[in-house]
Amino acid sequence: MTLLTHDRYCDEIGHQVGLLRAVVTSGADLSSTVPTCPDWSLEQLVRHTGGALRWVELLVRTRGQSDIPEDQVPSGGGPEATGDAAALDAWLAETGEMIVGTLREAGPDTRVWAWSGIPTSGFWARRMTHEITIHRADATLAAALPYELAPDVAADALDEWLQIAQFAQRTRPREKAEELRGPARSIHLHATDTAPELNAEWAVELSEGGLAWRRGHEKATVALRGPLTAVLLAFYRRLPLDAPGLEVLGERALLEFWLERATFG
Repeated sequence: MTLLTHDRYCDEIGHQVGLLRAVVTSGADLSSTVPTCPDWSLEQLVRHTGGALRWVELLVRTRGQSDIPEDQVPSGGGPEATGDAAALDAWLAETGEMIVGTLREAGPDTRVWAWSGIPTSGFWARRMTHEITIHRADATLAAALPYELAPDVAADALDEWLQIAQFAQRTRPREKAEELRGPARSIHLHATDTAPELNAEWAVELSEGGLAWRRGHEKATVALRGPLTAVLLAFYRRLPLDAPGLEVLGERALLEFWLERATFG
């Protein structure tokens, strides 16, 4: 597993902000419910995503060494007017310029607070790349628009999700993550549409000792196969396991058990 470069993450954040802005200005109903985040409307989802980017921008720019309350983030909640696509688009555009500029200036190794045990600006560049990547999927589902993602970004998003799962199990034992411990079982993720050099396959082991994972092709208790982006979205619970193009082989109940408990983001 190799991280993308810091510049690649910065580029992708800017790219994803642009794609999210395109959803906002597509004529989609901003008051419509987001199917994959049913507590939010499309506008609330966009405000949440932009607010998260602005929170990280402030944290990195000020070299924060502790958590920053959300109410201290300037314009963190978005424009005052609701239902105004143009105002929301302008806010997102400014947000994208701010976060990308701040992360580029900081580079990957500036020390800032993080919940992950990786207290660097590089952690936040990667985290925000995948934060907006997944929430853009939510937005496109709400707006009934197509969704595409670069293979290297999708593969890295799966790597990061598994690392978050490991971290949560290690540090939050009273949460659902602890329920993943038990008899030795395994999950295999297999992208069927990528070049061999991407090595877009994952072996995930669940045991009494905790969660372990690695890239590669291995036999498992259950396998999820399909196009890489669909596998990613299913693993993030943005697509059902029986979505077109996906195939579950083996003990489906184990995969469902994982998806019910690996809810760390």
